[in-house]
Amino acid sequence: MVKNIGFLFLLVLGWVRGGRAQYLTIHVDQSGSSDFKTIQSAIDSVPSNNSQWVCISIKPGIYMEQVTISYHKQYIYLKGEGNEKASIVWGSSGSFSSSPTFSCFADNIKVENLNFVNSYNYPPMLKSSHPTIPAVAAKVIGDRMAFYDCGFYGVQDTLLDAMGRHYFKHCIIEGAVDFIFGAGQSIFEECTIVVNVGKSRREGSTGYITAQGRSSANDSNAFVFKNCNVTGSGKAILGRPWRAYARVIFFNSSLSDVIVPYGWDSWFYANQVDQLTFAEINCYGPGSNTSKRVAWEAKLSQETTDYFVNITSFIDVDQWVSKQPL
Repeated sequence: MVKNIGFLFLLVLGWVRGGRAQYLTIHVDQSGSSDFKTIQSAIDSVPSNNSQWVCISIKPGIYMEQVTISYHKQYIYLKGEGNEKASIVWGSSGSFSSSPTFSCFADNIKVENLNFVNSYNYPPMLKSSHPTIPAVAAKVIGDRMAFYDCGFYGVQDTLLDAMGRHYFKHCIIEGAVDFIFGAGQSIFEECTIVVNVGKSRREGSTGYITAQGRSSANDSNAFVFKNCNVTGSGKAILGRPWRAYARVIFFNSSLSDVIVPYGWDSWFYANQVDQLTFAEINCYGPGSNTSKRVAWEAKLSQETTDYFVNITSFIDVDQWVSKQPL
């Protein structure tokens, strides 16, 4: 088993071509037949201040561990092997710092074909013994992070998209209360957003999909949902502001009847709704009727819309997405 890749990187592992970028590959398998048995031990083996892509290839299975990528572990590519996703599962709650199943503080990270589950109150149950409190499945803080074909599962505060530029594509994000929240500058493209209010002990109450945390008019962050599918059980609001300048845009997305007619909530900022940017453009489906939406829902110009929904202009001016390994 590989214990420390350090100076033996090139000698032991060799280069693997990744199309747009070259990278080294190490393997994780719970059976013990591979380089590492846990995902965290594989991450820990990557040298501090790494500047070359390292692929950590993960065999299917349920990995019962909390996983952290610290600030100095850049250029890591977490990749689930095969058609069946590997799942990282943990069941902590109550704190944004200690509860996340997966925490990533580093820049330049790519994740593909993995599930992140906070099992504290997931799967949701109508008669759960656990109260509905924060239980984060994933916390992402680094810049230039991309997630492809990943799943994020929880009930409250599932995905803490805290800060940095992020790209989510073909992902599933599930929850009931503020389950996509934070101040990330992020595009969610062709993702499935699943409301599970009707399956949790919050049945009969209204859920909240987003709680965006933009705190200043000069902050560049926003959540942009492009070509997404919003579905699930129970009823939910598209978003409420976690901070006074929250910005959330749903573009060309399918909205099921899980969405309540008024669409958005001002939460603690009822006297500051002119500072909020909550918008829907070209959405469709039974939940997309805007005739009864809140009066302060934003109307964006074509130029502004084009800026937010274009990956290059909003999150990828320096083309970091196209420079990641295939």
